[in-house]
Amino acid sequence: MSSPILRGSIVAIITPLDQNGEVDYQSLQNLVEYHIQSGTSAIVACGTTGEAVTLTEEESLEVIRKVIEFANKRVPVIAGTGSNCTAKAIAYTKKVEELGADACLTVVPYYNKPNQEGLYQHFKAIAQASKLPQILYNVPGRTVASLDVDTIVRLASEFSNIVGIKDAHPDLHRVGEIVSRTKEFAFVHLSGDDGTAIDAIALGSQGVVSVSANIIAKEWAQIIDVALNGDYAKALELNRQYAKLHQSLFIEPNPTPTKWIAYKLGLIATPKQRLPLVELSKAGEDKLTAILTEAKVFK
Repeated sequence: MSSPILRGSIVAIITPLDQNGEVDYQSLQNLVEYHIQSGTSAIVACGTTGEAVTLTEEESLEVIRKVIEFANKRVPVIAGTGSNCTAKAIAYTKKVEELGADACLTVVPYYNKPNQEGLYQHFKAIAQASKLPQILYNVPGRTVASLDVDTIVRLASEFSNIVGIKDAHPDLHRVGEIVSRTKEFAFVHLSGDDGTAIDAIALGSQGVVSVSANIIAKEWAQIIDVALNGDYAKALELNRQYAKLHQSLFIEPNPTPTKWIAYKLGLIATPKQRLPLVELSKAGEDKLTAILTEAKVFK
């Protein structure tokens, strides 16, 4: 997978469930088709928004296999294979490579809080164990541990199959530094936050791994494309309609709001999630309805 494919609006796709809490593959197929027809650049299956942590390994692999099947090479499929156990991340990455995934997204190990050398050794071990292109995923709000820029540069310079990073670090000043220090390695920076994605693109990011794309796929793909073509003012103007929407998707734990909206839009059959996530509160429904109506997503 060459780095130019890592560009644009890449959806972190939700995993639809039926009323019994089992994976709803018909809704999943509908979602994949929705994204392909809407211009989404690539699909991340079994990421955070896909509730990977509450799927069994067998379920996760089947979801990834089905997304690859449904996409049918029309867009790249990136498989979430992260773990806070390096051996598990390696084994899982090898399995999705066999399934035909185009790349893997590997999150910074959570809970055990490794230092920078531990993070380097973790991602190094995955890169050496599999030829699958690897996208690092830095999200300190969830993992506590965070990749320093020096560690990112070290990994990008030493391993050609470490091709990029989804960075959800709140400090946007990092974007320009990462881009400038890794440009000779064909390493791609992707924003991990819809709300600041246009700002990140202005600093050199090549796109966003998006939650918002789950519900405004076509509109968001077009806005990101405008930004990538260098018209940041127009992109910001177009995005003004959706600024509150981006924030609203996190008023309750992700992907609770996103699934509820997708259900209301008829994109999935139920907004079901697995514990410890619970259904959207009435207050959340009221707030989202107001925001989505203002953004003209709800008619």
